[in-house]
Amino acid sequence: MKFIRSFDKLLERLEGYLIVCLLSIMIALSFGQMVSRNLFHQALTWGDTFLRQLVLWTGFLGASLAVYRNKHISIDVLSNFIPANLKRKTFIFTRLAASIISGFLAWAAWSFVLFEKESESTLFLDLPVWIFLLILPYSFLVISLRFLLSSLPSKQDDSNPTNP
Repeated sequence: MKFIRSFDKLLERLEGYLIVCLLSIMIALSFGQMVSRNLFHQALTWGDTFLRQLVLWTGFLGASLAVYRNKHISIDVLSNFIPANLKRKTFIFTRLAASIISGFLAWAAWSFVLFEKESESTLFLDLPVWIFLLILPYSFLVISLRFLLSSLPSKQDDSNPTNP
């Protein structure tokens, strides 16, 4: 278990660095597109399409990081009304449910990537669409595993049983 958690921490760092790189590329490309259009009245024909793909990657990597840092969107209205002894059980149940749902989404996303690979469609510069879609199954799989990990007890949880 310790190996999995340390691998997850390494993955979180890599995802963070990748987001910084992607955002830097997005800023540079957007600025370059703006300057090119306004000063030279032309732009990279593939620039806007590539920017959309970078936004997709940044969003899904950000979602994965949000789950790692427990900063994802959650609706916890019922947790205010649940007795303290049921809070941990409810927390585990919701994390397991989110893990299962994310696992199904990862499987569906992988099927979608395979479908796009078979169709041999290209996005720009003759690059296959399926390469850009790989972020979907990756992120849903990592999100699923992170929800699963958060539902398991850790040494921190043993020292503080009231901490969900």
